[in-house]
Amino acid sequence: MACVLLVTITAQAGKYQNFKVSSYIRAQDVARMEDDNFLKSTWETVSSQVDLDKIYIETHRDAFTVPEKTLLKVKKFFLSKGLEVGGGITYTVSEPTDFETYSYARPADRQKVKAVAEYTAKFFDDIILDDFFFIDVKNDDEIAAKGNMSWTEYRIKLMTDAGRELVVNPAKAVNPQVKVIIKYPNWYDHFHGSGFNLEEEPTYFDGLWTGTETRDPASDQHLQNYLSYNIIRYFDNIAPGKNGGGWVDAGGIHMSMDRYAEQVHLTMLARTPEIILWNYMQLATVKITPAMRAPWQSDGGNSFRYDEMVAPYTKNGKTITPTTMARFSEQTLRQTDKLLSSLGKPIGLVSYKPYHSSGEDFLQNYLGMIGLPMDMHPQWVDNRQQILLTQQAAKDPKIVEKIKQQLKKGGDVIITTGLLKAIKDKLADVVELYCGDLKAIVDDFGFSGKAKREFIIPQVKYFTNDAWEVVSAGRPLTKGVSGYPILLRDSYSKGTLFVLTIPDDFGNLYDFPERALNIIRRAMSKDVGAYIEGPSKVSLFPYDNKTLVVENFNDEAVNLRVVINAKVNSLRNLMTGEQMKPAEVNYSRHRFIGYADTQTVFDIKLAAHSYVGLGY
Repeated sequence: MACVLLVTITAQAGKYQNFKVSSYIRAQDVARMEDDNFLKSTWETVSSQVDLDKIYIETHRDAFTVPEKTLLKVKKFFLSKGLEVGGGITYTVSEPTDFETYSYARPADRQKVKAVAEYTAKFFDDIILDDFFFIDVKNDDEIAAKGNMSWTEYRIKLMTDAGRELVVNPAKAVNPQVKVIIKYPNWYDHFHGSGFNLEEEPTYFDGLWTGTETRDPASDQHLQNYLSYNIIRYFDNIAPGKNGGGWVDAGGIHMSMDRYAEQVHLTMLARTPEIILWNYMQLATVKITPAMRAPWQSDGGNSFRYDEMVAPYTKNGKTITPTTMARFSEQTLRQTDKLLSSLGKPIGLVSYKPYHSSGEDFLQNYLGMIGLPMDMHPQWVDNRQQILLTQQAAKDPKIVEKIKQQLKKGGDVIITTGLLKAIKDKLADVVELYCGDLKAIVDDFGFSGKAKREFIIPQVKYFTNDAWEVVSAGRPLTKGVSGYPILLRDSYSKGTLFVLTIPDDFGNLYDFPERALNIIRRAMSKDVGAYIEGPSKVSLFPYDNKTLVVENFNDEAVNLRVVINAKVNSLRNLMTGEQMKPAEVNYSRHRFIGYADTQTVFDIKLAAHSYVGLGY
């Protein structure tokens, strides 16, 4: 009994309180594990530096299928190490050839896809599809099958049917207990163009997973840091209870260890139940180098501390010197796990993005990076004080009626210039505004300060005394001759409609001066209960139990104010227990500037690429 107890304690040691940690082995690497030395040495490297709860073993990728003998051997090995084991499939013909997928109009390819699903279901009770279950080929067979449909219409129908007919049903015919899970990638605003169907697929797949890789924003996808959190929340709202977790890879680690750690950390801030560290061989072979230590690490006080992460440590009686990125994963997850125990359910400013909609793509992630906490939904949400609508909302033919209903109930509607341009004529029954092709170059926000650089915005035109500018900009605005609205307001029934001007380059949102951002944040904080004041590239993550996380993505420390829309006595640091006293401020009756006597203000300072958890 003593031996059994010791084994149990050892197996449970290093587990996490708030989530499960997994990794994924590609088919080609699974095949290499036929070699005992390779199998055992990679496990030793990974397991000594990060604690895993589960491993996903891929059976197929790039037209290659792992032989049954090897598959069974690898599965048995990881089961013997106390891990849960699941299966994986990547339906690609050739990743190096622009991620070439199977051609689902070709009978031979369809039979291959079905056979892989049946084969994999023989060995695993849960199977996750890596994020290539789409179609990107336009060969003659596909062109003929498409007929008069648009490519988007054709591909959505094709892949929706293929998922059910070629993957889920065949797998369950072989193994009635199997759960088939689709992992969606990070480029959600473009899904419908390649056949991903967020509306129907989650209804028949047993679960979904979320790609939270944001990597380097300067790389091909140009994804902002905030997406690692925001996409989890969006998929949670699409299929409540079916979103299994987030999926992060090593992309961006060349920028610094912090960029990788942020992706892991933000994934878990969304309160997802599991994370896959993709992939197992990255954990085993991506070596720690001095280049991963960013300059700001020398300033001290950082949340992700390179020197501590690479320092030798003791595990199971052995002294270990970290060698790979696996150690960065472990330390980040341990740190975040402690914080999550204090946090409730994520909340934010609701943004309505209908299924299969495009327009101002990925804008919500940029807004998240200027401190507006996003809560994206595929359906209209009632009973909120405020709702944000980007150009995506034009997909809904009843959008103007929904806007009217929100305003008549006394709520706010915040629309972007992209949506204004898309529905101008329909919206005229609510407010007569115009946003066409005229542009302006601005850099001066008047009393709200100077921008970091000049940039281009669309010009919003309105009738004097019908609508009012809350934030304005020009070149110059102060002692200038012209100006343009950045935040405009108009009234309708009992509510207020705001128009937020979006620069032609979304990245110029980061160039807005602090005081302009503060006004925007305050105006859009009614459902959140708090907002921040300070520069851009600082995000706010609020929760329903009066807790919040503030995270600084700047390369330097920042001074901030946290404004609580209630009277409270103190603000508690959730990690240290420190109690912060309110700042002394003068109160103002202005609707958008200064502080109301019902608010409480706190001053904080955040080191570069660092965060703090707070409760009130």
